[in-house]
Amino acid sequence: MTVKFIHTSDWQIGKVFRFVDNATMGLLQEARLRSISRLGELAGKHGAAHVLVAGDVYDMEALSPRSLNQPLERMRGFSSVRWHLLPGNHDPHRPNGLWDQLLRKGLPENVSAYVVPEPAAVENEDFVLLPAPLFHRRTLDDLTSYMDDVDLPEGIIRVGLVHGSVRGFGSDDRDVPNFIAPDRPRLAGLSYLALGDWHGQRQINDRCWYSGTPEIDAFDVVGGGQALLVEIEGPNAVPAVTSIPTGQYTWVKHSEQIGSHADIDHLAEKLRGTADELDRVLVHLDVEGALSLGDRQYFQEKIVDGVSAALCFMRVDDRRLFAKPTAEDLDRIDRGGFVRTAAEQLKQLADEGDGDGGIAAAALERLFVEHMKLQADER
Repeated sequence: MTVKFIHTSDWQIGKVFRFVDNATMGLLQEARLRSISRLGELAGKHGAAHVLVAGDVYDMEALSPRSLNQPLERMRGFSSVRWHLLPGNHDPHRPNGLWDQLLRKGLPENVSAYVVPEPAAVENEDFVLLPAPLFHRRTLDDLTSYMDDVDLPEGIIRVGLVHGSVRGFGSDDRDVPNFIAPDRPRLAGLSYLALGDWHGQRQINDRCWYSGTPEIDAFDVVGGGQALLVEIEGPNAVPAVTSIPTGQYTWVKHSEQIGSHADIDHLAEKLRGTADELDRVLVHLDVEGALSLGDRQYFQEKIVDGVSAALCFMRVDDRRLFAKPTAEDLDRIDRGGFVRTAAEQLKQLADEGDGDGGIAAAALERLFVEHMKLQADER
C-alpha cells in the first residue's frame, strides 16, 4: 500500500499587495491562481492523486463571487486530481461565512472542503484524513488534540491536516494562538501531519512539515514558492518527502553600500544578474553611503529609473544614502550669486549633521537636480 499526495498551503487567493501599482498587483494575483494549475500539473507528473491544502485557501472572508470561484474553476480543470481544502486563520469557517456559501452552492466533484474536525475516509484509498479546521482567526486550543482519540482500523494510514503554529514543549507555548503540538504525529499515530501557516517550507520532524506558500508574497519569506510531494508506503513507514518548486516570482532583498560611480555600475550589474527572467523578480534594495550630487543623480538614472524597468518591481530604501556635494558640484550649480550662496549654506548645514542636516542635504540635492534639468532644457 502506497499513498502519494502533494501537500500545499497558504494560497491566499484575493491577497492585496498594497505596496505595488495596480498592474503589478494584477500579475501577482494571477500568479497565485496560476500556482493552482501548476500544482495540478505536478500532481499528474508525479502520479499523485491528491492535493492537500493546509489552510488559507483564501486571503480574507469578504471576497467577490469571482474571487471565490476562480480557484475552484482551476481545480475543476484537473478532474483526475482530488483536492482537499481546509479553513485557515485568514478564511476560518463561520456560520454563513464563505465556506457555507461554497458548500451551499456546491463544490466541483473533485473538490472537498473539511469544516468539521472528524475523520474523513478518502475514497478508493487506504488512508484517512484527520482535518482540524479553524473556526476563528485565533484560538488558544490545540485543534489537533481530538486526533489522539480517533478509533480507526489497524493498517489505515492516518494523515492530519491543520493550520497553525508549532513551537516547543514549554508551558508558555499554550498561549500561542492556533498552537499545534509538534509531537502530535506520535500521540495520534499519524503517518504524516500536513501543516499550513508559515509561508516558508520547513521540516518539524520526520512526520510533520510546513509546505510553504506556492507563491512567495513578502520579502522576508524564506523557502517559499514550493510544495511537498509526500509518499507513504504504510502506516508505520517514515514518509518520503520531496520539495518541488512551484513559484513563478522571485523576491530578493539586497543591502548595498555605495560611494562612487563605479559602485553604482557594480550594483546595476549585480541586480541584472539576479535571474534570467528579470520581469519575474521583485527587489527590495537597501542602500547606504555617501555620494556626490552628480553620482546621486547617476544612481537615480542607472538604478531607480534604469534597472527597475527590467524588474517586475523594485522598492528602494535610500534613507541612509546621503549627499556629499563636492566643490565641483557647487560650481555646476552656480559660481556666484544668491543661488551659490544658498547652496553653500545648505552644504554647511548638511555637514554639521544636526536636526536640520537631513533636510538641508535633501534640499541641496534637489537644487542640483533642478539646475541640471534646467541646463538640459537649454541645450
